[in-house]
Formats: sequence, C-alpha cells, structure tokens
Amino acid sequence: MSKADAVIIGSGPNGVVAAAALADAGWDVVVVEAQPAPGGAVKSAELVPGYTSDLFSAFYPLSTVSPAFRALDLESHGLRWTRAPSALGHARSAADEDAPVIHPEHADTAADLERRQAGDGDAWSALVDLWHDIKEPFLNTLFSPFPPVRGPARLLRQLGTADALRLTRFLLLPARRMAHELFRGEAARLLLLGNAMHADIPSDAPGSGVMGFLLAMLAQDGGYPVPVGGAGELSAAMVRRAESSGVQFYCGDAVTGIEVRSGRAVGVRTASGIHHTAGRAVVADVSAPALYGSLLPADAVPARIRADMEHFEWDTPVVKINYALSHKIPWRSASLCDAGTVHLGADSDGLVHWMADLTTGTIPTTPFLLFGQMTTADPSRSPKGTESAWAYTHLPRGLTDDTSADLLASRVDHVLEAHAPGFSDLMVGRVVQRPSDLEAADANLVSGAVGGGTAQLHQQLIFRPGPGTSRSETPIRGLYLASASAHPGGGVHGVSGLNAARAAIGEHGPRGWVRRRTSSAVTGLLSKGSIP
Repeated sequence: MSKADAVIIGSGPNGVVAAAALADAGWDVVVVEAQPAPGGAVKSAELVPGYTSDLFSAFYPLSTVSPAFRALDLESHGLRWTRAPSALGHARSAADEDAPVIHPEHADTAADLERRQAGDGDAWSALVDLWHDIKEPFLNTLFSPFPPVRGPARLLRQLGTADALRLTRFLLLPARRMAHELFRGEAARLLLLGNAMHADIPSDAPGSGVMGFLLAMLAQDGGYPVPVGGAGELSAAMVRRAESSGVQFYCGDAVTGIEVRSGRAVGVRTASGIHHTAGRAVVADVSAPALYGSLLPADAVPARIRADMEHFEWDTPVVKINYALSHKIPWRSASLCDAGTVHLGADSDGLVHWMADLTTGTIPTTPFLLFGQMTTADPSRSPKGTESAWAYTHLPRGLTDDTSADLLASRVDHVLEAHAPGFSDLMVGRVVQRPSDLEAADANLVSGAVGGGTAQLHQQLIFRPGPGTSRSETPIRGLYLASASAHPGGGVHGVSGLNAARAAIGEHGPRGWVRRRTSSAVTGLLSKGSIP
C-alpha cells in the first residue's frame, strides 16, 4: 500500500498536468499508469529502423497556447519545438498542381489567396485581424471550466453587445457555411474546411466552423509545432517536470477500481493487488464511460448518470498508417513539399460525401485524410533526403474490425499515389495502426476513437460528458474527471487536467464548502431526472 494526498489514474498529458499542478501546490502525488511507460497518446518509436514515428498525436498547435502547458515551462526541462516551413496545405483534387498552403507570414498567405480569387486575400487578412483582436479572451473562454465567466465578459466589454452577438453567431456556424460567407474561392474555403475536419463534426453541422477557425488561425499564428526528436520527447519533458516537483510514477499496473467510503473517493486498487490511498483526491484521466461504468462501485454512481453514459457517443474510429520513405514525396503540387500537415482526398463537396459515407456505415472509396510529413517538420526524424510520414483517416462508427481497417488503409495508399505518383515505390516500411491496436496501446482510445468522445455540439460544453456534468467535479466527493471526456474535450492541451487539479485544490481551500454544497445539489438534481 502507498499513501499520498492525491492519486492520478493515467499518465497522459491531462494526468501529468494535474499531477504537476497538485505537486506544485504542496501535495504528495502518485500517478498510476497501466502501460509500461507514461505518456498516454503522446509517444513515438522507431517502427522502422532509423525512422521515428509518432504513434498517436503528432502536431501540437493547442499546446503552444494552452495555459496548462505554459505553466509547466517545459522548455526548461529539455523540450524543444520545431516547425515545418509551411503549416499545412490542402490539395483540391489528385490533379491539383497548385494546392493552397498556409505560409508562415499571413501576408504571404493572403497574397496567394488573392492571386487565386479576387477578394479572398483581403478576407483572409480580416480573419487574421479578428483572431488577434479576440485571441486572448476567446482562448480563455475555451479553456476555462464551464461555465466560463471572465473570457465572455471581456469579449462583451471589448466588442459591445451587437458585435458580441455577431461573433457568437459566427462561431456557431457550420464550417461549410462559414467558409462560404468568408470566401469566394475554393482554395481559401478548403484551408478552413480541412482544419474543421480534424474533429468529427460534419462540415454542415453547428460547431464545425469554430474548429476550422481555431486551427486555421493557430496554423497562421504560429504554425503547427512538433517536438524535436518525436512526440515522446514532449511526454518525457512533462514527466521530468512533474518529477521535479516530487510526483512519483507507478507504471505497468492498471487501476481496476476506485475505493469509495461514505460517498468519498479514498484510493484505488490495481491489477497487481496494490492499494494506493488518497488522502485528498483521486483524479481520473480515463474515459467517462470507464470511470462511471467499471472503475466505480455501482452503488456509488447515481442511476441518472449511469443512464447518461449509455448515450455517450464516441468519435469515429481512426486508422493510422506510418510510412518510412526512401526519398522526399514527389507531390504533383510542389507547394505541398514544405507543408508539415497535408489534407488530401476531398474538396469541399467531397468532404460532405466522405462524412455521409461515415454516417451511413460505408467505408469510403476515396477517403479524406490527414498526412504528416514529419521529417519536413523535424529533420531528426529520419536520414537526410528521406521522409518519416503518416496518414490517418476514419472508419464509420461501429466498424472497427481489422479487415475493414486494412481495406481502408489500402485506399489511403491509393489516394497518396494519386497525389504523388511514385509514392508506393518509395516505401521502405509501412505499419498500420488499426482501431484494435490503438485501444490496446491506450485504453482511453476506445475502438480507435482519439478525441475522448464526439466533439459535436450535443456532447460539448454543458453536455460533456453528459448533461450537467461538465465540470471536473463528480458526484463522488474527492473524485475528479480529468480526461478528454471532460470539458474542453480532445486535443493535447492538458487543460482538463489543470481544471481537475484546480477543482481539487479549491475543495480544500477556504471556499471548499461552497464547491461541495454545489456539487451535492447538482448530483441531487441529476439523480431525479426522468427524461430518457
């Protein structure tokens, strides 16, 4: 048995951020991790000798603006960032020889878009100006525990009521509608739409626009950074930072249950039989369905929340293909050669058809895919003149078998060959990560879902992970949800972990009784729900 003030379940970014924040506040903290090494879905390895592959996440635009990562000062613990010459590009078709890209300087991006369609360069510049005007309060709103107060209040003071309402409407637009309101040409529209498809929200659904706007502006503002040496270097720096504050890590031993006494979480037990006692808090960097469905005693979970978890919707399963290439990629469009991230396989109408396939349970014949040129972004990833790369795309929900994944992976190969004739001849290694592989490597990636649950509006904000449970606090005192299943959701930003840590610290502060009374009241209301 070990004893600590706080026990953290899981060592992904959210778990390590929570551990460091609690340790910085003077708490004794232990982290218990099922896998042999910490890191969650932020890891890298040599799948092919000499080629470093990121096994899950790869580019980290949210990390550079996250208050959680800024507070850690990871650069002082060995982390180094680097970027590709251009953040991203989007080929409009396999025949596109002049694909639009986001250049490092927004004036260059605007000039390129203006060349393609009169007025679109000015529209891009206006969008960048809007971003700089609202960036800080907007990000504060995005990352604050729900409901946010300071960010919206600042936006209201800064913009006034009328323009604040216009901004709200703009951010709620479906990405397709947003792109058509902003731009006249397909090139500019795709720079927005392709970014929107990094989440699982259909381009014609509310909420997809804000994702496209956010990622496009982050790409323009600072590029899509990657850690020098691979994604694992980000996790390694986070672990060093946490250990420097006294955090202890126990790896290779899965938590099998959370112990609850008199309505309070008091510790965890593991597969090996070890009990870790928590004097103040248990922080769970696990999926909400796992927390409420298997880790907690059944009688500790209100029936209404248990029922809500039956409606929890996962994001669409991912298939990821890692490539080791003997030479740089022979793109039809030379503009893609310097882009770290490349969007392929669909124009604006094609994105609608692709999403329709996923919605109707059809494996796409020509899948839209994200493609990462990792050596272009970080020369340390493979020998000079070669490329370590990956592609990922999605299967329909409920279709996660290995045969379907292999079929989709072969179709990804065909898309790449069409956009870069001779691509297949460059392969010296190819490793497919199927949904089953992803879940085996990280239990939070259920059926290959990498976002911690759908990002669609019905499971965001006050509805994440279920109605009325959007804060880190849970109905069990001393237990906090810190994973991507909690607000603000998926992405490597660590904010869910930071929010959970702050909630735990707050409960033991002078106003902790207010938090406890509020949590109890909310739990009571939820347990009385009758709507199915």
